[in-house]
Amino acid sequence: MTVTKKLRNIVLVDDNETTCFLNNRLLTRLDVADNVLVFTRAQQAYDFFWGEGRNLVDPLPNETPALVFVDLKMPGMDGFEFLQRYSALPEEVKARTVLAVLTTSMHAADTARVAQYTDVEYLAKPLTEEKLNKLMSKRFAEV
Repeated sequence: MTVTKKLRNIVLVDDNETTCFLNNRLLTRLDVADNVLVFTRAQQAYDFFWGEGRNLVDPLPNETPALVFVDLKMPGMDGFEFLQRYSALPEEVKARTVLAVLTTSMHAADTARVAQYTDVEYLAKPLTEEKLNKLMSKRFAEV
């Protein structure tokens, strides 16, 4: 099965530059997004899209990520803090973005912490075409 719907923006948040490079290359090869934005710091990504002074109620379409992949283990703001801050956003803001944790951690404690957040996907690294297709069909299927 191939991905049919093309997203406007996909965001990668991971402090590992090799991981970002490989995921960006996969997403570009599969042509699933108009833009792939890469952030090596969760704080930068959060502030870029939802930080103070941003128009959250009526943003420009290119300012809203359709899909965000975030790693859990990062220096500074980690993936859990990112999830916590994101979950505090207004519902109409969260409805425009699918959040997916992309991590090497399969620890029960981590999966349980992520499971507290409704509508957050949990994927094990590495990101593959199969995992991406499954996520796209589940969350972005044409109705």
